Amino acid sequence: MTRRKFVAAAASLPAGIAAGSAETTPGSATGARLPVRKAVYAGMLPPELSYVDRFKLARDAGFEGVECPTEPDAAKAEEIAKAAGAAGIRIHSVMNQAHWQYPLSSPDPEVAARSLEGMQTSLRNAAHWGADTVLLVPAVMNASMGYNEAWERSTANIRKLLPLAESLKVVIAIENVWNRFLLSPREMAEYVDQFDSPWVKAYFDVGNILLYGYPQDWIRTLGSRIVKLHLKDFRQQRKERPYEFTRNLLDGDVDWPGVYRALAGAGFKGYATVELGGGDEAFLREVSRRFDLILTDSTRA
Repeated sequence: MTRRKFVAAAASLPAGIAAGSAETTPGSATGARLPVRKAVYAGMLPPELSYVDRFKLARDAGFEGVECPTEPDAAKAEEIAKAAGAAGIRIHSVMNQAHWQYPLSSPDPEVAARSLEGMQTSLRNAAHWGADTVLLVPAVMNASMGYNEAWERSTANIRKLLPLAESLKVVIAIENVWNRFLLSPREMAEYVDQFDSPWVKAYFDVGNILLYGYPQDWIRTLGSRIVKLHLKDFRQQRKERPYEFTRNLLDGDVDWPGVYRALAGAGFKGYATVELGGGDEAFLREVSRRFDLILTDSTRA
């Protein structure tokens, strides 16, 4: 199916789909809806609005949840918690902020300590906000770092976080990013499995993987290890411009029907968060509409 046909099928979606129901509803215009809850990254919401108004806008645009970045300021963290309650939307996940500047894989004890402190803050944010996951980039490679050392150091530091994660009932979710680490689905599966813990899972980003893999293949391989999803689209290299993330979903080269089938086969049930550039209400509603299309079997259209 071409992207044009895929987007065009959105016009046939029943109005009820826009509400973002997480139940499977066979017999819709395009097929069964995946039991996936729609969420939006907080950074996509207009920063000039109050937290309450940002979250209400997300809810009104059709999203059931929001993913927030780490907030070390206790007063702001409390403001965010109250705003989500007032808006009637759930903060389902926290995006850890310290892992790029202060990676767990660093050989510098002070840098690693800053990374651990950042994750501890993120885990406590999650517990306070009612979220059940914290997204973590486990390692950041560079020319002077050995791959095995990055694996061993990041693994050892994550083990230090497990008692807190378990006590707070918050999952540490390892994300695939452009960090030159965990470059195949089998490798990522091995990395997660080594902890033998329900508090370490995979946070799979569909768009990030297209540079060197196929999201449907990663989903099939990771299977039940996946606890959360990031959705964005990616355009492969063209003659006129290098590869890039696209402004909106369905504008790139992700095989969304293939992703749908892989998620259905893996039995994924949980939140998927769209992670794009920000925009106004009209843009967010369009993102939500395309999100709905992805969650339906449009290969039948």
